[in-house]
Amino acid sequence: MSFKLSGLKYQNDDKPPLLPLILYGLQWFLIAIPNIIITSVVVGGIENLSPAEVILYNQKLFAVAGIGFILQILFGHKLPLVLGPATVLLIGLITSQTSDASEIQTAMIVGSVLIFLLSYTKLMFYLQKLFTSRVIIVILALIAVTIMPSILQLIFDGSKGNLFPLAFTPILVLALLIANKFLRGIWKSTVVLWGILIGSICYDIVLGIAPTLPSINSVSGQSLFISKFQLNPGIILSFLFCYIALFINEIGSIQAVGATINEKNLEARSKKGLRFTGLLNALSGALGVVGPVDYSLSPGVIMSTGCASRYTLLPTGIALILCAFFPSAIEFLTLIPKPIMGMVLLYLMMTQLASAFQLMSQKKAAMDFDSCMIISVPLMIAMVAVFMPAQLTAAIPPILRPLLANGFVIGIVAVLIMEHIIYRKKRHSNQQA
Repeated sequence: MSFKLSGLKYQNDDKPPLLPLILYGLQWFLIAIPNIIITSVVVGGIENLSPAEVILYNQKLFAVAGIGFILQILFGHKLPLVLGPATVLLIGLITSQTSDASEIQTAMIVGSVLIFLLSYTKLMFYLQKLFTSRVIIVILALIAVTIMPSILQLIFDGSKGNLFPLAFTPILVLALLIANKFLRGIWKSTVVLWGILIGSICYDIVLGIAPTLPSINSVSGQSLFISKFQLNPGIILSFLFCYIALFINEIGSIQAVGATINEKNLEARSKKGLRFTGLLNALSGALGVVGPVDYSLSPGVIMSTGCASRYTLLPTGIALILCAFFPSAIEFLTLIPKPIMGMVLLYLMMTQLASAFQLMSQKKAAMDFDSCMIISVPLMIAMVAVFMPAQLTAAIPPILRPLLANGFVIGIVAVLIMEHIIYRKKRHSNQQA
């Protein structure tokens, strides 16, 4: 028995008409860009990049993400999954920032090749059995939990005691909820798009901000790809842990979204998805940027729009590639206030969490106290990792930080232990997702 979101206008393999296709694609595009822009800003701080170098870094990220969307939708997992930079790889960069750039790039390529090769092993068959209904529920909820620090950072970015973001957040989120409830047709489908547009205008007007494009000079004399391969066993080992976390993240995302929209052959989809994720990360390593991974936030977006068509992400991929060739377009996208990005993400995570609760009800996955513990304990453990003080995170050995400081990964590991070891006797009553 598989779970299926109710009230969907378009299923996974449906092809919407041109106008809805473009509008849905634009909405996915606006959802995808915050992680790309935020990642480039973080990397810029780690590597002390100039504004021009940050834009170039963004161009590479946009290009890889755009190529990734198209490849995954047409040839990979073929699911409506949002793709973006893997934040877990930032930990590898942080722990290796004093090393030579070619050593870091080589380590990223080695880890990517490992992911690619794993997709050809029988390991996928055994992993398929691990992702039961309760595991899927926890994964869906984990996305909302683990992304909260990023949402808070966005909402209160640069507020410096200004309470307006705190007051405006419930207003915008409530407006999005009301609009999603009462609007119909294409208007309902573009609620997030209008929320970003109108929210940005209101935010700038109230705070008296006049958006201006930064003056950025082009970067010259910089090699596009890796100049040489240089092996450093310590850095490679550190990044291997990062890619183990990325592996778990990718599998969890495919399984969660695939089960949620009632798609079959998830083992084959996982293999193909991992295959292309490995190739895309190898390309990213050669370009010297953070590689991509699929996110599980799609169910929330699907619930709010009523569209699960994978083809709506093709315009997103095309738009991302086009942006990579036009630095001025990327500069323009940076004008969207970060607090507005955070507020819209908060709304999407509300619908994401609602999809987890709906799945819990449909699958009758929490019928007794033990079943509820399987769901609640991993979420609480993940919160410990997510909201751990920065000084404690820094105290974790660098080689283990990609795993122990990643709330999403540690939450998945915890639910697998709860479901298949501690409460193994409950497995006979838990249908495969």
